[in-house]
Amino acid sequence: MTSYLLRRINLLLVTLFILTIASYALAYLFPGEALQNLSGQLNPNDTTYAALSEKYAMDAHPIFGFFTYLGHLLHGDWGTSINSGKPVLDEILSHLPATLELSTYALFMSLLIGIPVGFWAGIRFHRSVDYAVMTGSVVGFSIPVFWLALILIMLFSLNLGLLPMSGRISLLFDIPERSGFIVLDILLSDVPNKREALYNAFLHMILPTLSITIVTSAVVMRITRRSVADVIQSDYIKAAIARGLSRTQALWRHGVRNALLPIMPQIVMQFTVLLTNAMIVELIFSWPGIGNWLLQAIYQRDYPAISGGMLAVSAVVIFFTLTMDVLVRALNPLKRRDVHGTI
Repeated sequence: MTSYLLRRINLLLVTLFILTIASYALAYLFPGEALQNLSGQLNPNDTTYAALSEKYAMDAHPIFGFFTYLGHLLHGDWGTSINSGKPVLDEILSHLPATLELSTYALFMSLLIGIPVGFWAGIRFHRSVDYAVMTGSVVGFSIPVFWLALILIMLFSLNLGLLPMSGRISLLFDIPERSGFIVLDILLSDVPNKREALYNAFLHMILPTLSITIVTSAVVMRITRRSVADVIQSDYIKAAIARGLSRTQALWRHGVRNALLPIMPQIVMQFTVLLTNAMIVELIFSWPGIGNWLLQAIYQRDYPAISGGMLAVSAVVIFFTLTMDVLVRALNPLKRRDVHGTI
């Protein structure tokens, strides 16, 4: 397990190194001068231009310039946003928690809905319940998330007036930002109306979370249903039933864990899609996450923010994927080669 963990860490470092090369290359591929795209400084005077050229080693070989750029990244200097004038890393750290919070809620709700419904459909394989669940999952998976978000806004915000349509919390609440996670910030704050603030934040979360959950849970249903159906038809479940266990007892005693193990790697693969959907939903609901910030940077041609945001989002996806890969290997004995005997 230790050697496998070291290989995963090496893969993480190599992948991040390649992404850093791509981020550095974008400065030369974007329109304009590479120095401005790296630093975010527009129209610097001669003194500032000379200082920036020396800082980013613009007169040296590109390989040396890349390692200089890498050194700045490791020291927290990701350039300056052209739009806001703030350091890019500060902007990323300010907006990334909102995206992670929304993605976490959506992933939790997707698993909470998708796995039980998928189990139900798998147990009732090729019956009316199975067909109904499969039809619903196909419909949910086929709906574009941006179109679904607009439909939910029209229904629950504009027509019924039940839920807010934008933001994370009402402007009436002044919540100091500490962690970037709105619920945690409310709990850590000293505002007198903390309960009302939590309720208002919960209302603002419903529609963005629901938009992502409907699409993601449909995929989880299909994956779970297929896994459970395969387990039910396996020989060891048939043998357990032949020994006197009921179908339900055999499934719960011997089938649940074996059905869940193949599901986890598939769910990990869906995290990238979920995060992409979250970034799209952020723009529609004015959710102040990194997706909304990154799309605004693209519209305004804020090249330092674009390259930094791309690097940050890619790093989050890769880190999550490799972490879950290690977790799946630790939980699944079949993935560990050291459990098999040798002659």
